[in-house]
Amino acid sequence: MPVITIFSGSFCNEKQVVEEVLSQTGYGLIADKDVVADASRISHIPANKIERAFSAKTSVFNKFTHERERSLAHLRVALAERLADDGLIITGFAGQLIPRDIGHVLRVCLIADMKARVAAALREHKMSELEALKIIRREDEERAAWTQMLFDTKDQWDASLYDIVVPTDKIPPAEVAGTITENIAKAVVKPTSRSKKAVDDFNLAARVETALITEGHNVGVKARSGAVTLTINKHVLMLNRLEDELTSIANRVPGVTSVESKVGPGYYQADIYRRQDFEIPSKILLVDDEREFVQTLSERLMMRDLGSAVAYDGESALEVAREDEPDVMILDLRMPGIDGIEVLRRVKKTQPAIEVIILTGHGSEADKKVCMELGAFAYLQKPVDIDELSGTIKAAHDKIRRTRDDMKPIEADR
Repeated sequence: MPVITIFSGSFCNEKQVVEEVLSQTGYGLIADKDVVADASRISHIPANKIERAFSAKTSVFNKFTHERERSLAHLRVALAERLADDGLIITGFAGQLIPRDIGHVLRVCLIADMKARVAAALREHKMSELEALKIIRREDEERAAWTQMLFDTKDQWDASLYDIVVPTDKIPPAEVAGTITENIAKAVVKPTSRSKKAVDDFNLAARVETALITEGHNVGVKARSGAVTLTINKHVLMLNRLEDELTSIANRVPGVTSVESKVGPGYYQADIYRRQDFEIPSKILLVDDEREFVQTLSERLMMRDLGSAVAYDGESALEVAREDEPDVMILDLRMPGIDGIEVLRRVKKTQPAIEVIILTGHGSEADKKVCMELGAFAYLQKPVDIDELSGTIKAAHDKIRRTRDDMKPIEADR
């Protein structure tokens, strides 16, 4: 039986349509949360972090950590495993990760005009029309960012992305479901040996991608009958050495019969390929209102392969800590608004796993005592020797890794 993917705008009767299709077909239902849970199990990455791959907003640390790319790779593996079965309805963002050459997939888009969507929001929730518009537009932006990343189009409703686009404000759910049911009966979406083979290729490419990203490499991966093609889209100084390393990793994946590497269009641009070394801390947040100092410090850390993001005030630091979860925070004490001691107090109360290193030019012994009592990892004075700071960051990161390693047996027992 074919697979159905349904990508819907918010407040476009998706739930009612899906229920009708399930009733008419007897298919099984897979939602984003199911694919995320599978990906989390495979990767040991928390589900909430994998789910962020669907968000338009990328972590400020992503260029150093490739967290989004790691999540996407594992989502593809989870989805490929699900596609070993047929007779499925896959709803949400994940279904759009299925390659176009898997022919037994009916791609459906549900949409309605804004007036109808706002009216549906008002029926379903107690909110104002303005609130409904804000929610719809924000969620449309999420979907537009998703299709922009996958298909290089900002129009998430582009008809070329789907087999059927249905205006649910004009057609009742049962009739929409009937249209979908009629179309899955057509020969063009019936599973064939070729389309099943495309699922196997998708599975192999996804497993190779996860093997590479786990070793810190972010490259394009395609597979065909065991032959894997790797595409390098950033410039690298020693291309042959990188190709050898990539080939060695890919060849260890069961099912790979050959590996070819090539450079893509991005290879000739200014970006430099950087392998992510997970032994080195790359989620460092620098917090200081002295912009020139903190930008110079960030550059000096980068020269030591320590990736960092910057916040210029306490309020911004707390927002980044809440949304992007740095491993290590380098924190000044004297800042306008929320000062460093208050930032330290709040961070250690809500996110105690973040290690905070105080770096100040105006602190006293009394300040140092307060900071260490609040849970600071270290207290350093400006001007600081960059090697001393680098060593302190790495020591904090080592503490974090030991804590995580100690937690693994506990999590495994649950």
